[in-house]
Amino acid sequence: MARKSYQEKLAELREDILYMSEVVMERLRMGLDALEQKDHELAHEVIEGDGEINRMYLDLEQDCIDLLALQQPVASDLRFIAASFKIITDLERIADLATNLGEYTLDAEEDLFPDVDVQEMGELTLQMIEDAMVAYDEEDTAACRELAARDDDLDHFAERASEIVVRDLIERELDSPEEVELLLQDVSRLLLTIRDLERVGDHSVNIAARTLYMVENDDELIY
Repeated sequence: MARKSYQEKLAELREDILYMSEVVMERLRMGLDALEQKDHELAHEVIEGDGEINRMYLDLEQDCIDLLALQQPVASDLRFIAASFKIITDLERIADLATNLGEYTLDAEEDLFPDVDVQEMGELTLQMIEDAMVAYDEEDTAACRELAARDDDLDHFAERASEIVVRDLIERELDSPEEVELLLQDVSRLLLTIRDLERVGDHSVNIAARTLYMVENDDELIY
């Protein structure tokens, strides 16, 4: 493989990963919409679409392996391939979390905790993914560090949301064991939703961390 072709392969890998991120973000948006609207048809679309993301991940994984196996990358190219390999893993896991939202939708009948704004939290996580991928594309290390700092805000949001649910659960008066069981199911589902969106934020930080390592050989955000 000529050196020019090799550089073209690297550029193609970057473009393919950016495309994967767009698909993943769209699935997360769909999962949030399904949950908000109690749209079972949309939820099934999100769940059934997970196979496409998995195939995309496997294809990109093989591209990374081929670039490593068939070439002798210089240090900067090696970091780019290694970082890209880790980033597609984070994107695939975000897609899994979007699938979870679809599954929660199939069991959700009404919002019993209106004070918990899942959609606002979802928008925060979507913005974090988008910003992380722009930083990857533009090799913007300042944006990587800024994104990692913003994750604390998302963590605080998730903590406050969980506290609201627990406080409401303690204060709510119920008349029958059936009501208790249904409420506990809703509480469990909502807490899982909060946890999953928080994890989306964590994966976004992972992407920023790998980008920082890729550009500056700096592992300060990797944990």
